[in-house]
Amino acid sequence: MDLLLVFFSLLLILLGILGSFLPVLPGPPVSWLGLLVLHLTEAVPMDYTFLGITLFFAILIFILDYIIPSIGTKRFGGSRAGAIGTMIGLFVGIFSLIPFGILIGPFLGAFIGELINKADSKTALKAAFGSFLGFLTSAFIKFVVAVIYLGLFISIIWDHKSDLF
Repeated sequence: MDLLLVFFSLLLILLGILGSFLPVLPGPPVSWLGLLVLHLTEAVPMDYTFLGITLFFAILIFILDYIIPSIGTKRFGGSRAGAIGTMIGLFVGIFSLIPFGILIGPFLGAFIGELINKADSKTALKAAFGSFLGFLTSAFIKFVVAVIYLGLFISIIWDHKSDLF
């Protein structure tokens, strides 16, 4: 049973890393669930302090994920329409066949959103760039936290390998 939980835990952590770039999966919280499942095994003792600290950071990053792109958009003169355009562009970019669609989509979405909001093309381009930077910053932070959780997973597995395998 422990091996099944370890496998499921690893799957959740890897999904969390993938969720760093895909907006449909909240990256760090999913990775944290992987750490929680790992601690539910009989071989790994429950460490409430460790789980509490990692949960705190997962929730903090989850909240910042919604704030950072907006800050980027507003910092560069964008509006709410640009931020909404970024999210729509991200969804379209993910499912498009265009290479690098996940990078091009948010930029084009913010640009089109600002143009719909009656901004001139120079202002729309500037806001789109800010939104794009916010998206990249947020994705990078989520990715780093999810990879750190993977490292913690590997460390815990290594420490308890004799009990698990």
